[in-house]
Amino acid sequence: MIFRQLFDNESSTYSYLIASRKGGEALLVDPVLEHVDRYTQLANELELKLVLAVDTHIHADHITGLGKLREKTHCTTAMGAQTQAECVTTYFSDGEYLKLDGIDIQAIYTPGHTDDSYSFVMPNRALTGDTLLIRGTGRTDFQNGDAAAQYDSLFGKLLTLPEETLVYPGHDYNGMTVSTIGEERRYNPRLQVTNRQAYVELMNGLDLDNPRMMDVAVPANRRCGIDQAA
Repeated sequence: MIFRQLFDNESSTYSYLIASRKGGEALLVDPVLEHVDRYTQLANELELKLVLAVDTHIHADHITGLGKLREKTHCTTAMGAQTQAECVTTYFSDGEYLKLDGIDIQAIYTPGHTDDSYSFVMPNRALTGDTLLIRGTGRTDFQNGDAAAQYDSLFGKLLTLPEETLVYPGHDYNGMTVSTIGEERRYNPRLQVTNRQAYVELMNGLDLDNPRMMDVAVPANRRCGIDQAA
């Protein structure tokens, strides 16, 4: 399998290029607008055909590359059924499989960071978006975030995966690239709570500043970044 983790320094965003083999169909998760040329060059070098680009949720810290990728490669663009983005080609629902040449990836609805957040699960790894980070979890104080819903997404869904499952997050601000479900269960400070209410109180007490690009990125991403890409 081809699995490439790509990083945007400005927003500390991870994007992921996935394919079963050289010369096969490829999926791109959480593309950043400014790196669209980089993604397509890599796909060409690996002789991949980009057929699908998806966002885990509407991002508040960068502008998505979905629209520009669709214009440039004619790939399908997709987001979860709960999203307010009406610009994508198609939508997926909880439990549905994204199918490529040789790869099936299950979309799991994991709300809490936002009300449209999804994670993507494969047999030995999970792309957890902004729901589960390495030694952290996504904030829940804007875009219809809900700490109680996130607790359910974490403890009822992601943390039920096998302990050896690799965790690939949507962001990291400390140079970490990958973890495991077992590591996060043991060492993630936000997961050491005794119950749902304790997690809600923890998250509601964070008092974080808004993301710097939030006022620009959210409306732009509801349009798949298309206006900005023109």
